[in-house]
Amino acid sequence: MFATIRKAVRRRADTWLFQLRDAEPGEVFLNSRRVFIVPTGAGFGFAALLLVLLIASTNYNLALGFMLTFAIGACAVVDMYFTYRNLVKLHLLAGRAQPVFAGEDAQFELTVTNRTRLNRYAIWIDFLQAGEPRYPIDVAAGAHTALLLSAPSSARGWLPAPRVRLRTRFPLGLFNGWSYWQPDAKALIYPFPEEGAPALPMSGAASEDGHGHAGHDDFAGIRSYQPGDAMRHLAWRQIARLDPALGGQLATKHFEGGALEELVLDFDAMPATLALELRLSRMTRWVLDAEQRALPYAFRMAGRQFAPSVGAAHQAACLRALALYGMGEQT
Repeated sequence: MFATIRKAVRRRADTWLFQLRDAEPGEVFLNSRRVFIVPTGAGFGFAALLLVLLIASTNYNLALGFMLTFAIGACAVVDMYFTYRNLVKLHLLAGRAQPVFAGEDAQFELTVTNRTRLNRYAIWIDFLQAGEPRYPIDVAAGAHTALLLSAPSSARGWLPAPRVRLRTRFPLGLFNGWSYWQPDAKALIYPFPEEGAPALPMSGAASEDGHGHAGHDDFAGIRSYQPGDAMRHLAWRQIARLDPALGGQLATKHFEGGALEELVLDFDAMPATLALELRLSRMTRWVLDAEQRALPYAFRMAGRQFAPSVGAAHQAACLRALALYGMGEQT
């Protein structure tokens, strides 16, 4: 109970003291109230040295000692100003985040823009949950810098971007300046595809002539090129996507006569005894397998139906439906 109260008090104090906000849409401007600065460990040591010099100069009435004390003290004040100035008046903007599968790191694109006439150096930036910032950037005057920050994902659905912290100790390292930012960005997390999933659920149907001879009109997928294959049957789209390191560079469209086979991925037709997340993972695997084999497939799930097709847009629509299933949203 006390731990809960302490966390609530700490959260409210942080929100008030450090100006923590909810998701901030559009471009965010770091004004003077959003930049905080405190001495570092080296800064406190420097202050202790100044105090020793001041006491010694006072005890021994050393004019040169006073000059030295005030000179290096002035350097510390200048360093504090430059550290603060290195962060203030920056503009921050969140970009797009590509979908990933559960368990993979989501990549969020962020842009830091400097519209002033002053160059900004040694700004470290990262998500707050990562601990100490890991990515240093420099932003020239009138320029911008884009970077990708990684956040781990664990479950399907929408993953909001974590809070971002910008930190700098430029130029002397005596002071630590920082600011917080909550990007208005989210990444779509697909279910992780099942390993060792059953084969694709192909269903047979009689051909139109009733004799089971559909000839070359029955597309059954792609296979490796064999000498003698007709040039008109080459699968140019798949050839462009194949990695030469994984095998042959040419692929041929494969046609089968006889019974027509229809590939329908129907979520409601799966055994109800399977756990929900397992069914979603299996459907994800089937979608990926069908795309890899270039097999047109229909997709049915909880009243949503997609006509047989193949391609990046069809795959994205099916995986999106799987990722958001049961979450009351499809946006």
